[in-house]
Amino acid sequence: MNATQLQASADILAQILTFRQPADVVLSSAFRRQRKLGRQDRHEIAETVFAAVRHLEKITTALPKPSREPRRTALAALVLGRGLSVAAVAHLCSEEDRVWLEALKANKATWASRLATAAELPQWLIECLRLNRYDDAQIMQFGRSLTAGASLDVRVNTLKAKRDKVLAQLQAEGLACTATPYSPWGIRFADKPALNQHPLFLNGSLEVQDEGSQLLALLTGVKRGQMAVDFCAGAGGKTLAMGAMMAGSGRLYAFDVAEKRLANLKPRMVRAGLTNIHPQRIESETDARVERLRGKADCVLVDAPCSGLGTLRRNPDLKYRQSQAHIHALCVQQQAILQAAAPLVRPGGRLVYATCSVLPEENQAQVAAFLQTHPQWQLVPVSTLLAEAKIGLDTGEFLQLSTAEHHTDGFFAAVLARTDQ
Repeated sequence: MNATQLQASADILAQILTFRQPADVVLSSAFRRQRKLGRQDRHEIAETVFAAVRHLEKITTALPKPSREPRRTALAALVLGRGLSVAAVAHLCSEEDRVWLEALKANKATWASRLATAAELPQWLIECLRLNRYDDAQIMQFGRSLTAGASLDVRVNTLKAKRDKVLAQLQAEGLACTATPYSPWGIRFADKPALNQHPLFLNGSLEVQDEGSQLLALLTGVKRGQMAVDFCAGAGGKTLAMGAMMAGSGRLYAFDVAEKRLANLKPRMVRAGLTNIHPQRIESETDARVERLRGKADCVLVDAPCSGLGTLRRNPDLKYRQSQAHIHALCVQQQAILQAAAPLVRPGGRLVYATCSVLPEENQAQVAAFLQTHPQWQLVPVSTLLAEAKIGLDTGEFLQLSTAEHHTDGFFAAVLARTDQ
């Protein structure tokens, strides 16, 4: 890292560490303003910024208000998060900074004795996990699994290409990548190559998507000619995967309350060659456009708004922007959405409830509450569905993915079948 990159990192951290906006939004905005920064500059800055957020519990033991000392925070990120020695960053330091960094590194024994610094999780989240029946060993495992950034996973669009051929081509080009262990469509890269100008991306053969997200789409079981709904479509990663499963036939409705997110889906649909997707903005889960599909859908996917705590390796700032009160509010919203989406499913159809959270109160508890008041629905064991798809993964009756064990984001899913006639 050079002095210019360090100063840019510090300037961005001064904004991010107020936690008023998502870190990726602040970073993108800064990069748009500083167009002279090259690709390597951006890489160094982004890695340093996110390293600071991932290791903020340790940093705040020496800097109680890190947003007011962003340059030292960036230096600490280089040493604690990116593994550089103090000698390796000496060219960026004053003598006072160097002494401070040496003293910071000397705190290892103290950090190990405190769960918050050992696991790099704020105290509110530790208490939240304990309320959700995590013991300290599980909390430690969860926290440590999030200290490294996420891998880059892509999904091969089966309408345009086959995974084996795409994988062979990418490897022949010198890219370090392998087939994902669970998703039949996924490829995982050892590093993070820029793919947005790659011919396979431009022609719609590849779409960036975490392997766990791919599995959520797979669990919908949608087929050619069916009618399906992605109830909380967002930017549409799972919508696109479902559209490919349907071979571009039938009708697939993509609902969301945010016009901007749906607008981002439209060019991706075109690139993927999918004409069966119908994006529709709705005001809420009770919108009249939702009611028109009552009893007509073969499958409805509810990827509900959630805490996002399963994505902390990608979005480490979330652990400082969330709270227990906000999670309680989300739980109320999740149940309302689930109850509004279920009537769209026809008798014999399938409802998939999913989150990117690791908290049972957002996951199993929501499913249990729904089943208690909806006797016409029955839980379908996810292990059975994955076995039928010849996928070597068994997490029991629910899909429960963890970064530590499965190297994906922490997704949850329950599959429900409507049994009444």
